[in-house]
Amino acid sequence: MDSLDVDPVQFNPFQPGFAENPYPTYARLREEDPVHQSPFGAWVLSRYDDVEALLRDRRASSQGLFNDEIRETVLRAMGLWDAWKASVIPSTLAATLLFKDPPDHTRLRTLVAKAFTPLAVAELEPRVHTIVDQLLATGEETGRLEVIGALAFPLPALVICELLGVPAEDRDRMRDWSGAGARLVEPFMTPEEFPVADQGLRHLLDYFAALVEERRKRARSDLLSSLIAAEEKGDRLTTNELLVTAVLLFAAGHETTKNLIGTAVLTLLRHPDQLARLRADPGLINTAVEEFLRYEPPVQVTARVLSADMDVKGVTIEAGSRVVVVLGAANRDPEHFNDPDRFDIGRLNNRPISFGSGIHFCLGSALARLESRVAISTLVQRFPTLELAGEARLRNSFTLRGLESLPLAVAS
Repeated sequence: MDSLDVDPVQFNPFQPGFAENPYPTYARLREEDPVHQSPFGAWVLSRYDDVEALLRDRRASSQGLFNDEIRETVLRAMGLWDAWKASVIPSTLAATLLFKDPPDHTRLRTLVAKAFTPLAVAELEPRVHTIVDQLLATGEETGRLEVIGALAFPLPALVICELLGVPAEDRDRMRDWSGAGARLVEPFMTPEEFPVADQGLRHLLDYFAALVEERRKRARSDLLSSLIAAEEKGDRLTTNELLVTAVLLFAAGHETTKNLIGTAVLTLLRHPDQLARLRADPGLINTAVEEFLRYEPPVQVTARVLSADMDVKGVTIEAGSRVVVVLGAANRDPEHFNDPDRFDIGRLNNRPISFGSGIHFCLGSALARLESRVAISTLVQRFPTLELAGEARLRNSFTLRGLESLPLAVAS
């Protein structure tokens, strides 16, 4: 086909088939239009070097995402602008670490980061092994395992609940609230999804408000009690910061890891040679997790708003512009990864950018790696037979890429 007959590439998550397999579009973006202006007005970067540079540039603001014209234009077009302003969503998200710039970001991150140091995470490993063993026991008894509901969701949810001091019996009712709230990171929501997301966030805020009051009266040895008492250079978390930080840690602490574990298992099933390789050499699990992160990153995109003009590959992007960086595209950049569409659990010198870069590099990256490593390696070694026992259903999401369900037949 003549190249003139091919439509220009567009970054449009609403195109049919895009969410199911965005990687061919990513490849075209990298090759044909690496500094791309989307139909919605935002600029889109898809090459590894450009993505990493933008995430490290102090001119790229997270805080500005709530004041840019694109958000207002889209919400008005969808008839959601008034509902957005009346909801708890903008004030809550704007108060989280994700949407803060220094110095507020520095202060909040310093107070929270102590719970996620490599040493603190390493101390959790025995408990993670115990939880995984308990969760997989059901599969041994029944010969069936729905990976998302039986392993990928409850493992990180239990761990973050224990860290925060959330009672285990509350975990299931918080699942729906968190799932609804997770829609808030999507580029656009439908009029039907918006009130559900707002309500889910309200439930989480109310829940943690009650739990904070309880911990103020009776402190325990958990992260929530530590945050209440936290003081760094004479600075404390305000009550609002405490609530939104607890909600963020709870939601982020399991949503992305759930997606990572689920898509990793499905990817192994689709590449039986690599599954057999991991069974034969369990020591490959560390490089395997990095390849899972690269090949199917649980967070596909993030965004910034420029506080000053920026030149990218000879293109001037003006101050005030929204810039979307596509982590899923950067992770398959042939300038950084040899044969990038090939799945290889032994890939060396593998540095996926799935957890971001710069000051917003994911606080929970070490914990996500630990949970994924233990869950996947234990599943693979415990069950010599792993087969699909139904349809693997992709969740209705673009920013957070993962599965709704993954039913397996297993045999030990």
